[in-house]
Amino acid sequence: MNTQRLLVPTLRVATAATLAASGYIHAQLYVDGYRFIHIIGPLFLLQASASFALAALLLIGTPPLLLRIAEAGVALGALGGFTASRTIGVFGFTERGLQPAPQAVLSLLAETGTLLLLVIWQLTVPRQRRTVRPPVGTPTWNRATTRTPPN
Repeated sequence: MNTQRLLVPTLRVATAATLAASGYIHAQLYVDGYRFIHIIGPLFLLQASASFALAALLLIGTPPLLLRIAEAGVALGALGGFTASRTIGVFGFTERGLQPAPQAVLSLLAETGTLLLLVIWQLTVPRQRRTVRPPVGTPTWNRATTRTPPN
């Protein structure tokens, strides 16, 4: 059996699962109290919505490169926000360590897993090459039967 035929669907489902897990964690934190934090609450809701939407798009079919870049951006944005909230703060909001537990650790695992799966996907799945075709209605020139090219 061709491993390429199994690799793409497996990567699609696994990446969608990690995105959905990250979205669920952020939605849960939003409902559990982050919605009352100015600016941070809507950002958690936005991250959850984007994660769920991208996971759904991913399950619909094999995504183009632009969609995979968007998925990586959502994961990197969440990791960046996590790091910033524990170092310099985000809009005056700071947290310490891996709190809230266990969501902080699970979120880190989901977003890191998303990025890892996307890297594996990019490196292992060959790009489909498009053949250049002449526009419809353009006459073709066959050297074997015609001595001069068409006008």
